Amino acid sequence: MLLRLLIAIGLEAVSAEAAPLAVRIGYFPNVTHAQGVIGSHTSRQHQGWFETRLGSDVSVRWLPFNAGPSAIEGIFAGSVDLTYVGPNPALNGYIRSEGEEIRIIAGAAEGGAALVVAGNSGIRTPADFRGRRVGTPQLGNTQDVAARSWLRAQGFRVTLTGGEVNVLPAANPDLLQLFTQGRIDAAWTVEPWVSRLEQEVGARVFLEQGDAITTVLVASASFLSKHASVAERIRKAHVELTSWISAHPAEAMELTRAGLTTETRREVPGALMRSAWKRLRFTAKVEPERFKVLVEDARSVGLLRRSVPLERLFPPAP
Repeated sequence: MLLRLLIAIGLEAVSAEAAPLAVRIGYFPNVTHAQGVIGSHTSRQHQGWFETRLGSDVSVRWLPFNAGPSAIEGIFAGSVDLTYVGPNPALNGYIRSEGEEIRIIAGAAEGGAALVVAGNSGIRTPADFRGRRVGTPQLGNTQDVAARSWLRAQGFRVTLTGGEVNVLPAANPDLLQLFTQGRIDAAWTVEPWVSRLEQEVGARVFLEQGDAITTVLVASASFLSKHASVAERIRKAHVELTSWISAHPAEAMELTRAGLTTETRREVPGALMRSAWKRLRFTAKVEPERFKVLVEDARSVGLLRRSVPLERLFPPAP
């Protein structure tokens, strides 16, 4: 009896030791999250970029999200370990948790955001936005904060419910429909929706954010604490992938397009991808000082009531 018990315990120990750590990584099926799209797509092909660099003791589960706040909620709920996300949801999550939970471990993408206006809107100068309706992807998201901050800088009174310029948050597919129906005059959004609005409804770019922080890679602080070495391997695989994307833009774009086509179950036109891709820059670099500006912008437009020191948001490299 004792022998059987010892054998059973031994087998359980071996099984536990052999079971890989399952890491859950969130991302959006969007060109601005190319690293996540490529990671997920290559995993489906059993040639995972991350898996081949993480070793047999780690497995990856890719979790698609539609919006940044949902991904951050996943971290809070303990169902997500790392995620690609916009900078403002990352900041909101960090501040909401009093600096306890969210950590930015790498940059991912910059650019790709723009203010576009309807071709027949007659908007030519900033002053022409008075009395107009400007759509954004989501209340409090990165582009929503940018739109409100820019409009305030032009001297307009902008509130959450109206003002001299009416900012209307709506999902990107809805923004496209609102443009088509003539119910909004402009939109501050991100690729590939900027290019879709140009190509499908004749919108034109009024202002382009070529250097905007678009996507970062964040991790749960508890995951970093428990699995520091694994988190570092993931970060290094991400940095390597980001460098590869920059060095092989045509191949990376096609791989991203294939991944998006699979996930959205509709063919992503090559012309749309080329237009979106040229506005993006993929970089793993993080500049903490730039996030202080984002915090001040969010506070200035009333979307952030308080702030906490940002030092813990950026963990030191091991």
